[in-house]
Amino acid sequence: MGFHSRIINMVVVGSVLVSAKRLKRNTFAGRNKIKHIMDKERPLDILKSKIEEADAIVVGGASGMSAASGFRFYYQDDEVFRQMAGSLREKYGFRNMFDGFYHPRMTKGEHWALQLRIIKYVYECETGETYTDLAELLEGKNYYIVTTNQDAQFYRVFPENRITRLQGDWRYFQCKECCHDEIYYNKDMVMELNDKIVNDCLPKAYIPRCPVCGGEMDVWVRSREFLQGSFYQKEQQRYMNFLRANSRRKTLFLELGVGMMTPMFIKEPFMNMVYQWPHAFYVPINPQHAIIPKEIAGKSLAVNDDIAFALKEILGKPTSHLQREDQGKIFNPSRIY
Repeated sequence: MGFHSRIINMVVVGSVLVSAKRLKRNTFAGRNKIKHIMDKERPLDILKSKIEEADAIVVGGASGMSAASGFRFYYQDDEVFRQMAGSLREKYGFRNMFDGFYHPRMTKGEHWALQLRIIKYVYECETGETYTDLAELLEGKNYYIVTTNQDAQFYRVFPENRITRLQGDWRYFQCKECCHDEIYYNKDMVMELNDKIVNDCLPKAYIPRCPVCGGEMDVWVRSREFLQGSFYQKEQQRYMNFLRANSRRKTLFLELGVGMMTPMFIKEPFMNMVYQWPHAFYVPINPQHAIIPKEIAGKSLAVNDDIAFALKEILGKPTSHLQREDQGKIFNPSRIY
């Protein structure tokens, strides 16, 4: 049974509240109830009060969290993307890293070159302000973080025992064939291999090999070969334990930048747990997908805002140096979903 299924079975008795097919249909079903709350108080003031009052906070962080800090090369043709793509951008015509990953004509060596440059960037880039602001906001609170991000930004500011990675981490390699249950921290190898890239391609002789079976290694991120072994299961169990311990308490589910590409990992479980738990409250912050199903409208608050601005406003920090994301450039998964 998958991790998502285990969460749903744990918190919902009977039929499941929402699925991805129903989300858009129910998006503003509870508009009147939500508007009644918002007429009385500013949404961010309400959220600040919910954070202060909560016995426990479950944070769900996805790509929008990093995008709000300026890490947008996954889906935008920005300077960071162009530096990592090199000549492959014009050779194959893709205009963001996400499309580059799945380009059918790219060679294995070229794909490795892209991956290695991304991982090097993950190690060397600055820590995003959304993460440091969130850490300040959660200081002294009983919280847990679950994320689909693979860029390890959460690990810059939060202790490892309070984070669960649902889709892996760029900083680790695994055997592509999953021949054994181990993942490998890859910083030294990544730095060395970046120097071996020639003409935006990693020569075949340098492609990482499994120390056990001799086959190819792969990055430990979700794919058909993603290793969900003991390391992965330990993190999932830690998350489950936190959920069980707080299912009857005043728990805030704070969803940050979760879109509609993989709603089954964070968005749907959060909605279902809020529906089932007697004292839970749900707050998604997202300029595009702050979705509230009608079934939990009275226990939710949608914040349709840029995460970077929202967190700083709650903390009373200036926002004059920030730049809002261009809504027309935000990644839209509907083209592949």
